[in-house]
Amino acid sequence: MDLQTAIQETQCALNLVLNNKFSEALDLLKPWWRDSMYHALGYSSILVMQATMTFEHRDIQTAMATIKEALHTCQRFRKKNSVVGSLSSLISKQSNLQEEEMHAEICYAECQLQKATLTFVQDENMISFIKGGIKIRTSHQIYKDCQNVLNVTQDAASQSDSFRQFEGGVKLGIGSFNLMLSLLPQRILRLLEFIGFSGNRGFGLSQLREGASGHSLRSILCALTLLFYHTYVSLILGTGEGNLVEAEALLEPYQQKYPKGSIILFYSARIATLRGHFEKARVKYEECISSQQEWKQIHHLCYWELMWTHSYQQEWQQAYRYADLLCKESRWSKVKITLTYMCLSLLMQVLNIDSQAIYVYQKAAILSMMSEEEVKKTGEDIVELFKQVEGLKQRLAGKSIPTEKFAVRKSRRYKSANPTPLVIPALEMMYVWNGFTIVGKRADCTESLLVTIETAEEQLRNDPNPSEFHPDDSCLVQMLKGLCLKHLGRLLQAELCFTQVLSSESRIRYDHYLIPFTLYELGLLYKQQGDFTKATTYIENAKTNYKDYSMESRLHFRIHAALNSLKGSPVGTP
Repeated sequence: MDLQTAIQETQCALNLVLNNKFSEALDLLKPWWRDSMYHALGYSSILVMQATMTFEHRDIQTAMATIKEALHTCQRFRKKNSVVGSLSSLISKQSNLQEEEMHAEICYAECQLQKATLTFVQDENMISFIKGGIKIRTSHQIYKDCQNVLNVTQDAASQSDSFRQFEGGVKLGIGSFNLMLSLLPQRILRLLEFIGFSGNRGFGLSQLREGASGHSLRSILCALTLLFYHTYVSLILGTGEGNLVEAEALLEPYQQKYPKGSIILFYSARIATLRGHFEKARVKYEECISSQQEWKQIHHLCYWELMWTHSYQQEWQQAYRYADLLCKESRWSKVKITLTYMCLSLLMQVLNIDSQAIYVYQKAAILSMMSEEEVKKTGEDIVELFKQVEGLKQRLAGKSIPTEKFAVRKSRRYKSANPTPLVIPALEMMYVWNGFTIVGKRADCTESLLVTIETAEEQLRNDPNPSEFHPDDSCLVQMLKGLCLKHLGRLLQAELCFTQVLSSESRIRYDHYLIPFTLYELGLLYKQQGDFTKATTYIENAKTNYKDYSMESRLHFRIHAALNSLKGSPVGTP
């Protein structure tokens, strides 16, 4: 099969996947996957996606065997001396570089990333992570070499469709690596740059935008990477300033082309959520669930989001329904979405949402927001649920997943004979996932949350027998109250709440994370007021002077994003 036909058939298979016809896509690719690099790449990609979602041992073994064979297929088309580092020697011999050999490099790099994905999830030990990291570095080096080839050959070959397909692959790889690595805190990025990685956010975004606007097989993959960045990464690991206008523009042509595609419906719902259009979002999530039944794990993503859209509006019974579904249907506690183009430390922060420990903790937290009568109707025992959380904790390469670790620590209150209930735990978890940034788009929901928080504040104030957790609980309530006030535009009152938390630092016994997080939030408040010098001072304080607290790495990601956004801001006071 010639290269052009192989690309066209792989495009047809991609269209089938985006129309929820996963099995048909596999059937189309299977006859040629041992003879065509693009069929091998497409076939293995679908099986790897399936394995990372189901986490069934059989699926993982099948995908690993397939990806090894796909690498062999791609290797046959590579230039004979084309090993890592050798492409640089080819740049002076461009007349000898064939189209198939250029494409083989890109396909080989993508297959290496897939193999790294399976290496990560197949075994949880450090050796597997090191092996996966080496494969990622190999892939990154190939992309850099391909970019050099692209720069040298662009003028001569840019008119051919085959070259545009190669260019699309380079832009996807280089753009994704640069964008995702740029999110890492500076000290980590400096280390990675020393071993050959690069992380320029502006360059990464520009490469992905150029790739998304093109007409290559990988155009939609560039668009989906940008959508993931704007709708998830920038919110959870950043300051919540995702570009929703760009996200909507990227999604719009695919909504017309794949109106019932589960991936497209999911992102449409996610954008509606981030706009504060929770009712519209729920309709879209339900459409996404009903659009296909083959990959149930996509349903779990929708359940998670539906749980939150109801939580934002404090519809706790409906939120409980989806938390309960997740507890019953989820079977694993590792990264849900493929690790391709992502580094592990970033993923552990963003994508540990399919976790049994988190689901049980979330369900118990939601039940804690309901009345005794409502809880009784569910037949659940809140104390027992919290007690289960610690036993469900998982480890990746010997490391605890940060969000699970946080949930375990909070749930230990219920281990004692006379447990002290957590205070508004569902709202605390809402903050952990940066949900107040989303709720802040709706003044009515924010006002409603403020009422709930002030009720908790009053109960703590009037507690005749304050427990050892009382100072921590009071500080949590003040921080969340400050966030609501900030989003309602009552900035001076918000500042008072934040400074009250900071003044109580010496009294906090357990929730030490509250101080650096509050410093960060106060810094963002000063940024909003236009006092960029003061904002930088408070955020730098949170970065430099605190360590060994819950969710530390997540805050450092957010601090990195906030300080980047402050660079170049005019110095002055309001």
